[in-house]
Amino acid sequence: MRPIASLFRLCAAAAALALAGCASMGAGRDDSQWAATAPVLPEAAPVANGAIYHDAGNMELFADPRAHRVGDILTIVLQESTQASKKATTSTSKKDKTAIDAPTLLGQAATLNGLPASIGLNGNRGFAGDGSSSQSNQLSGQITVTVAQRLSNGNLVVRGEKWLTINQGQEMVRISGIVRPQDINPDNSVSSSRVADARIAYTGRGSLADANTQGWLSRFFNSKWMPF
Repeated sequence: MRPIASLFRLCAAAAALALAGCASMGAGRDDSQWAATAPVLPEAAPVANGAIYHDAGNMELFADPRAHRVGDILTIVLQESTQASKKATTSTSKKDKTAIDAPTLLGQAATLNGLPASIGLNGNRGFAGDGSSSQSNQLSGQITVTVAQRLSNGNLVVRGEKWLTINQGQEMVRISGIVRPQDINPDNSVSSSRVADARIAYTGRGSLADANTQGWLSRFFNSKWMPF
């Protein structure tokens, strides 16, 4: 009965891990939080018609075309490239040597069973460690987002996503952050390096994504919870 009980506990733990893994894959699902933000409709003002200009025509001769209101569209140019590396080497060594001569009695060295009663200690200790780590990533492209909020200092909270379906898979890019109006170019674009508190996610789902993902049982045996 013990092997059966152990197998049951193992299967239960693996199932719990699988559910946790499925919950962590929610980034690739549709989320209304990332939907485009609609502009705020102002209160209707009294219509003031003139001989030439009609207020309902909404003709803006001197308006700034760059995004500055909630619901406006802004293009973010993805220019992400980072590289980090680290290497550490440690080496220590220590040697100890102690010698105690045999005591003398009436000018003669003391002996024990005909052997000198001297004591000698020798010790060697050493340690050597070496480690290295490197990581790099690169992301380029463009994604058009909407202004979700205008802060009191004039900065713009932007958020948006892009879905691309190819054959049997879907690729998704999401980005959110804060943009200063003065960093927006005349063509209504801004570099991703100018986005504060940027949250950029690039992921996918479908047949190709599933083929590159470990199964729940493999993730369990490769997790830190395995005792061996």
